[in-house]
Amino acid sequence: MNRLHLVRTQKPPVTTHYTSRTLDSTQPAASRRRACVKQLELGPSKTMAYRSVCKTLVNLHGGATFVQMRHLSTSNKLNNSYRAVVVGGGAGGLAMASMLGSKFGKSQVAVVEPSDNHYYQPMWTMVGGGLKTFDQSARMTKDIFPSNATWIQDAAVKFDPDNNTVYTKDGKELKYDLLIVAMGLQLRFEQVKGLQEAIANDPMVCSNYSAETVMKTFPALQKLESGNAIFTFPNTPIKCAGAPQKIMYLAEHYFSKHGKRDKINIIYNSSLPVIFGVKKYANELLKIIEERNITVNFRHSLSEVNHEKKEAVFVKLDSENQETVNFNYDFLHVSPPMGSPDVLKNSPIAAENGFLAVHKETGQHTKYPNIFGIGDCTDIPTAKTAAAVAAQSGVLNRTIEAVLAGREPQKLYDGYTSCPLVVGYDKCILAEFDFNAQPLETFPFDQGKKRTSMYYLKKDMMPEFYWKGLIKGKWEGPGVFRKILHLGMGK
Repeated sequence: MNRLHLVRTQKPPVTTHYTSRTLDSTQPAASRRRACVKQLELGPSKTMAYRSVCKTLVNLHGGATFVQMRHLSTSNKLNNSYRAVVVGGGAGGLAMASMLGSKFGKSQVAVVEPSDNHYYQPMWTMVGGGLKTFDQSARMTKDIFPSNATWIQDAAVKFDPDNNTVYTKDGKELKYDLLIVAMGLQLRFEQVKGLQEAIANDPMVCSNYSAETVMKTFPALQKLESGNAIFTFPNTPIKCAGAPQKIMYLAEHYFSKHGKRDKINIIYNSSLPVIFGVKKYANELLKIIEERNITVNFRHSLSEVNHEKKEAVFVKLDSENQETVNFNYDFLHVSPPMGSPDVLKNSPIAAENGFLAVHKETGQHTKYPNIFGIGDCTDIPTAKTAAAVAAQSGVLNRTIEAVLAGREPQKLYDGYTSCPLVVGYDKCILAEFDFNAQPLETFPFDQGKKRTSMYYLKKDMMPEFYWKGLIKGKWEGPGVFRKILHLGMGK
């Protein structure tokens, strides 16, 4: 048996009282969990709370039984101790901060986020296509930050999960009871030789994936009169896997509307072996590609850009010796390689692939039970989209509630994600699917067809869901509506 030491305090200054309790390792895991949480008294409504937390909580999946305790001062301003620390202030981070702030209060929830600006990145396809302005996608972080959480405008540089500590660039040591990692993906333009120089020097090389580059796209489309327009998909996980081809369809429509389509060759070079990972939607996209005379080269990964020669080099991934092939370009839209942020990739909480290691159905870390993840930075095997973040936020909120109550999580994530595939200036295919790449559609009609209604849903309504719902912790995806619209017979 292992001895559990508790420290109990009231408002400072106060005499500290020590008690000791024993966790019997022969008890069932569920009993040990309940005993641990009961002793911790983590409920924020308690007038006298135990201000201690497990250094290693009892593993909800029945593994760890040894529980160590550390004392947290009631004055978090002095030692930066919080009930919950959220690393990352994107969609997932702000959603979870809003939810946790409602539980614990502003002084007990901290969000580590260095950026002054917050972007609704799914809008950047529209920005690149000339349908929205960049300013419509942006807000000041201070203007949309949850009022019930504390903003630490800093960057995380180190995770120390064995001591429940996050270290920041400015030298802060943030202690936590619960850690939520929501760091998103890191763009890796530097992994393509010559790409950074090309973006800096060639007005016809652009990317919708960065705030610094997205405003180059539409002027380049306007300027192009003839030649090769090439669109790429990298050989890495990426956010919104439909975005590399969405801008291609918008460009094709734009060229057609302005009478120059017959002078422009549109080429889509993708590292993937298929146009889309869900067969139902892939079939419709292939029809559109054939109708619009778009050239597609699968298993081609961009490796180098020479802007002086207007040349892009691609690796043929299925060739025996990784052969390369050169394409001359007149317009080049690059979806850059992406990966887990360095601070996460090189930490003890990362999986072998560099992403946060979590249970895919709950968002709880596979080793550290008081660590949780949401969104693009996790190794959850689903498409990395804002829609996935929304669905994960509701599940993760209930997972955390279960952990605090000593219960097994009951609400499980089914992998729901969505990709509104804009295929023109007035049409969209609303792809929705699960872990198994099976359609999980909200509306009671065939979403595999391009529709004007879905275009306006993407263009005008989804930004409202984001700004007024998701980042405020009030939008958990369309699951409830799916049930209603399918008369309770859907998933």
